[in-house]
This record gives sequence, structure tokens and C-alpha cells, in this order.
Amino acid sequence: MTQQEMTQDPRWARIMARDASGDGEFWYSVATTGVYCRPSCPSRAANPANVTIHATLAEARRTGARACLRCRPDAAGAKLAHTERVAAACRSIETAETQPTLAELAAAAGMSAGHFQRVFKAATGVSPRAYAAEHRASRVRAALQGGAGVTEAIHTAGYGSSGRFYAEADAVLGMKPAAYRRGGAAETLRFAVTQTSLGLLLVAASETGIAALLLGEDADALEANLRHRFPNAHLEPGDAAFGRLVTQVVAFVDAPDATLDLPLDIRGTAFRRRVWEELRAIPAGETASYADIARRIGAPAAVRAVAGACAANAHALAIPCHRVLRSDGALSGFRWGTARKRALLDREAAARRD
Repeated sequence: MTQQEMTQDPRWARIMARDASGDGEFWYSVATTGVYCRPSCPSRAANPANVTIHATLAEARRTGARACLRCRPDAAGAKLAHTERVAAACRSIETAETQPTLAELAAAAGMSAGHFQRVFKAATGVSPRAYAAEHRASRVRAALQGGAGVTEAIHTAGYGSSGRFYAEADAVLGMKPAAYRRGGAAETLRFAVTQTSLGLLLVAASETGIAALLLGEDADALEANLRHRFPNAHLEPGDAAFGRLVTQVVAFVDAPDATLDLPLDIRGTAFRRRVWEELRAIPAGETASYADIARRIGAPAAVRAVAGACAANAHALAIPCHRVLRSDGALSGFRWGTARKRALLDREAAARRD
């Protein structure tokens, strides 16, 4: 690139302005000094004739230049800067009376809106909008648990209108707001424990759908697990109609290539729900790594959080966390035992070959 072409490149103007919003978007190397830098580097401006702009850090490194000691353009340094800006954005979301717009958050972080969205999602696993929604949800839950009225809780949490909250209430609370305010005591879960080829299976359902599918060896332990997950709900043994639903679930357990055509009552944070949705997209007979799932949801740095979401899964098989392996192919942990995980994977692989 000639000197004239360089000065006409809009990225050169950002380098001259030491624009931090370009950090992570591109890098530049200087032939005369043999270093590569971030756009915000405070070093003396270079002659544009000696500058090459790079779209990736790897490209800058391939020139043979060394990392600038002033701006430290290595990945760790950039990641630290991004983490600090995301943390500041999270604090802004959590303390603002009115939800900041994406443009406002990006401007405060010194980034373009698109770049900030990508950085925020990579760090937290969710978009700024989803993060704000989850924060509102946690505030309304806390207000209701503290004895506030439903209208007061909605206002305190920052919902723009009661209609908007009620449209999201089932996903936010898992039940009607008034019932949640009473500690969930009005919610009834029907349940049953039955024998399957994988051991005992507890099936529990709310009015919305199947709320839990838990595997184990001891019926009392499974019921205790259910009570721990839903401490304020009324647990009621299932009737004959519920028995037919259980029969469908058992058939699904024994036919891993089938689809469980029953509604699920899925409760969790925005991040966990995104992970679980991605798990449900993995076909029977196939696997993915925790890192794969993190990349697919747009949060490549959130591998541990993905593993945590798998561990929190209350819907064995229906949300197939058994199809997620470590990057080296090892089975890793499985809430219902690695032996079951291996049996499920072998069964699904065999069904796919047939």
C-alpha cells in the first residue's frame, strides 16, 4: 500500500487519533521499528509509508515484527482491556434507571456498536439486551420474594410496562407472579418414578410442561432432588393420565434416535437457556465439545460457563448434555454418571448406523 493509499484508509485516521475502539478490530506494524501495535498505541506517530495494517493479530505476527512494549497488543492485553470495558458496561446496566441503548454502552466503552456487541457477548455469553433482561428478571424475583406487590416489583425492576412483564412472566418466574410472590406454594408438580433401561427415572411436570427428568438409582433420593429444585412447590403423585405421559418418556429413553414430542418447562438464566437450546440442536449420534458449544452461541471464552449450564440441566436426555464431550474426546462429568453417558452415546451411535 502506498503512502497516499494508507492516508486514505479510514483506519489510518483511527491510528492517528489513537482510537481505542479499534483495539481488537485491527493491528498495524511499522517496518522501520519492527513492532506491531494496537490502534490506541501511545507511541509517536509513524510515517504512513512504513505502516501496514492487519486484520488479525496472527497476520501482524507473521510479519516477523515483535509486540510493542508500550501498547502490548498481545491477546492477553486486549482481552484484559475488553474485560474491563464489559465489566463497566454491566455495572451501567445494573445501576441505570432506564436501560442504556447499545449505542450508549458502545460509546462509553469507546467501541463501535457492532464491535462492542461481539466483545460483550464473548465475555458474558449473552448480548447486552439479554443481560439487561436477566438483570430485570433477578430484580423482580428479589422484589417479589421480599414481599413487594406485583405492580411495585415490576416498577422497581425497570420494566417499561406491566404488559411487557406479563408477556415474559412464565419464562422469568416459571409461574404466575402472584404465585411466585407467595413462594411458589400455589404451583403443583405432578411426578412419578419409573424403571427404565438406564435405571430409575423421575418425571415431573407443571401446567407448562415437563419440569424435570432425573435419572438415578434411589427413588427417595430422586424425590429429594426434585424437592431441592422446587422447594416451595406442592408435589403430587401423578394420576392415570400422567402415567400415559410417563410411558411416552420411557419410550423416548429406550429409543434415543426418537424425538420427545412433549412440551418442556425450562427454567434458567438467559445464558443457560441459550446453551440448552444449542444442546437440543445436536442430532442423536453426534457429539460436540464444550468449546464447540461456546463458539456456537457466540461466547468462545465461556467454556466453563457452558459446562456449568450442562451440569445444571434438569431435563436428562430431553436436553442432551450427554452429547457434549471434552475437547480431547473424553467423557468428562455427567450429572447422572459417566457409565450412563457412555451407554447413551453407544446406543445413539448404533441407532444411527442402523
